[in-house]
Amino acid sequence: MTIVRQNALNTTVSPSLSSPETLTEKVMEAERMHDVLLLLQNLINSEEATVKLILDCLYDVGSVNLINQKLRLKPLNRVMKLIARMSKPLFRTLALSWFKKNCPQLITNWLQTQVTFESTQKKPQQVAVEVAELQPYPIPQRENLSQEIKNLRSQVRWLVGISIIAIAALGITAIR
Repeated sequence: MTIVRQNALNTTVSPSLSSPETLTEKVMEAERMHDVLLLLQNLINSEEATVKLILDCLYDVGSVNLINQKLRLKPLNRVMKLIARMSKPLFRTLALSWFKKNCPQLITNWLQTQVTFESTQKKPQQVAVEVAELQPYPIPQRENLSQEIKNLRSQVRWLVGISIIAIAALGITAIR
């Protein structure tokens, strides 16, 4: 008896399942895992501020570590850290949208592997069982989005200006 998660709506079941009770259990499992997906989406939507803070912390640590690893030259290292700090709001917006789109499914799939307890030796053929798609709660972002876009545009202008100055300073330093 094998279950493999294909996507948010489909779960596969072995054709050797002859009892209706086992098929009912598999359908119930697929529905419950879909419920987990919806609950995770709702959690992420309701705790958006917490998710943003987590992404900010990860960005701060990751950007500094990456810049320190890739750029050994002190002046260039400092300039890149300044640019990284200024690009943080853009990262936050992109990362939040990626997180909302992908993480609930990734977490659900991982959690399902934790409760499946299947043997890795036996892998029979598989048949799909469909579960009806439910819509998550709507995300109230419309009003914040236009203000955030304006802020990002102004920060991009600043970033372009600083980048031009940094490249010019680097060019002058290289010429001397």
